Order: sequence, then C-alpha cells, then structure tokens
Amino acid sequence: MKRSGSADLALMGGSIPYWLFDRMTKLSLPIVESIILEYGKQEFLKRLSDPFWFQSFGAVIGMDWNSSGVTTAVMSALKKSLNPHAKELGLYVCGGKGKDSLQTPNELVAVGDKTGINGNELARISRLTAKVDSTAIQDGFQVYMHYFIVSNDADWSVIQQGMQTKTSKARRYHWNSDSIESFVEAPHTAICGDFQGEILNLVDKQAKPVQSAILNIAKENPEKMLEEIRQMTLPTYCDIKTKDVDLKRLGSILWLAQETETQSFEELLLLKGLGPRTLQSLALVSEVIHGAPSRFSDPARFAFAHGGKGGRPFPVPTKVYDETITTLRSSVEKAKIGDADKQNAIKKLTEMAQKSEANFTPNDNFEALLQKEKDDAWQYGGRTVNGFVKKEDNNKLEMP
Repeated sequence: MKRSGSADLALMGGSIPYWLFDRMTKLSLPIVESIILEYGKQEFLKRLSDPFWFQSFGAVIGMDWNSSGVTTAVMSALKKSLNPHAKELGLYVCGGKGKDSLQTPNELVAVGDKTGINGNELARISRLTAKVDSTAIQDGFQVYMHYFIVSNDADWSVIQQGMQTKTSKARRYHWNSDSIESFVEAPHTAICGDFQGEILNLVDKQAKPVQSAILNIAKENPEKMLEEIRQMTLPTYCDIKTKDVDLKRLGSILWLAQETETQSFEELLLLKGLGPRTLQSLALVSEVIHGAPSRFSDPARFAFAHGGKGGRPFPVPTKVYDETITTLRSSVEKAKIGDADKQNAIKKLTEMAQKSEANFTPNDNFEALLQKEKDDAWQYGGRTVNGFVKKEDNNKLEMP
C-alpha cells in the first residue's frame, strides 16, 4: 500500500519556547526508539509519510495540532534528538528550512560516506523531489522546507512544506521510498486540500502525453489533476472543537486513566506509581507508537496528551510531560538489555483502550472536559508562552 500524501495547514506564527522544545526533543527519541524496537526502521519511515500519523505525532509532543508549525516542530525535534544517536539507530535526518534545506545533498553524501550507501544517488533524489513539488506541481505553494530522513539500508522519507501567504496556508508533502515506482508518474498518493482552482500537475498519471509533448517542445498543458484519493485539510482556527475529535476513542482513554480496577492487571503493575493524568498522556503516546493507520483520522485527540504552548486546548502540563518522558525512556533502556516488561505494559495501554471502545458511550459535554483540563492545569505545572499557570488563574482559562 502506498503511504504518502499532502496536508494543508494554517500559517500560524509564534516560536516554540525552549522549555517546550527541549521536552519535545526528549520525548521524540524514546517514541522513535520504541517504534524501531517493535516494528523496525522502515516502518518508522513509512509512518512519517502518512500525513495523519505525522499530525498526531506533532500533537502528542505538544505542538498546536493544526498549524504549519507542526512540521517545523516535529522535524526540528527529530533532527536534534535522532542525529546524535544516528549510528546506533541507523537513521539520519538531513535538511531543514530555508538556507538549511540547500545543504541536504551535501549532508546525504556525508551519510553515504559514513554508511556505505550511495550518497550521490540520495542527493539526486533529494533534488528531484524538491523539483517535483516546486516546479512540476505548480499549485501556488512555494517550497521552503525540505527534510530527507534516510536509514543505513537506504530506505528514505521526504517531508517538504510550501507556503502560500495570500491564503495564509502552508502545504506539506510526504514521500516514501517504498511507494515510489516513478518520480514523474504519481509519486504521491494524492495532491489534495481545499479546491483553489486548476493547477499544473506534470507528474499526474494523466499527464504522460503532456510530458512527451514538453519533451518535443509542444505547448500543451494537462487539463486537470487526478481525482483526489486522500484528503487532509485542517481548520484555520486554533481551538479544538467537538467535531475534531472522535469522542468514543478519547473517552475510552480517559476512562482507562481513571479506572482504578485496571491497576489490578498484571501488565499495569509495572507502571505502578503513575497517576491517572500521566496514564492519560502515556496511553496517547502508546497509540502513536503502536496504533494502526486508521487510528489517526482525528489527530486533534492527541493534543489531550500534553496540550499546547498557547494554552490551546490547555496549558502544557510540564510535570506530566516530564513523567511521561521518564517512563518511556526507562522502558526503552530496559528493552535494549532484554527486559521488555515495561515496554509491553505501555503497549498494553493501547490494547486496553481499544478494547474498551466497543461498549463505551462517550459523554457529550466536550466543553466541560476541556475546562476541567484548564482548571487542573496548575496542579500539573501547566505552562504557556506567558508563563506558569497559577491556581487563581483558573477563571482566565475559561473556554473562549
């Protein structure tokens, strides 16, 4: 199955504060390590090429779930966290934003020198994917971000983002080596988003005659792009609304975190000492690691792990975030030396939550759920770009 595509996102300003980006980096590493330990490097690269999984990953590490900044946050965190362990992991993150993106071919050649894979060929692929999304597909988005993630087995994924300031939107493009049959014939699963008029797509399957015509210096253009196969268009508002979340899935996670009887399960005894709020976050992180592709159709749900820097949907619970990092980090380190009990316990959270969904009836009072997270934020070290939340600030965090 092909696993690549594109996503349209709102252009939202504001940098990521250091205290949050540092945690994003620390949590990203054990999540990736857990995926590699359980499913392998190639599976992680395939997940990066899935726009829905990518967005869910960004939300679970605390980035605004539907903004263009998710791309910067996820890829910057992965580059900083994975590259120091590249030899051990067998994964290398190259490229970046703006001028940094131009260094991608040189970085790939250097990776080739270290690993023995063909760095020059990877550099050629890097240039080619950039050309396809910036030139062969003329959809009004100017590509300004290019990341190339490659394994020591020469499997790769490319994440690119283009900007269209006129509509205040960014478009992210996903590529994966396993899905490529031809770079000039439908290399993506879809080029999709809000309809903005006809575009020029010279790598569409229907554009083969046009490619030949261009080679013969003809002037014909393709009439229209291929009918959309997959679509992921995210809203421009910052807050999370009821329609953005599968309440049955979210509700079962919250139930699992609060249900004291689950503590009697042998597997969860290994997670002894974790409070309900940390179990809630850990269960969502567990799903990012172990969930099937169909589980990421509502990426906003994963914002209920660690909130967001602007207080949407609620302030980042730094104490919970740190406990999640420590627990996951410990499980990975133990799994590396053959003790997978804690890793299996975390996996069990996903299995239990999915099992409970079958007979779970969600509470329709979504706004009350959001308000409770905001009211409790001070207890968990809640923090936004404006500082730590105080108990007396509760009334200031009411739903807009």
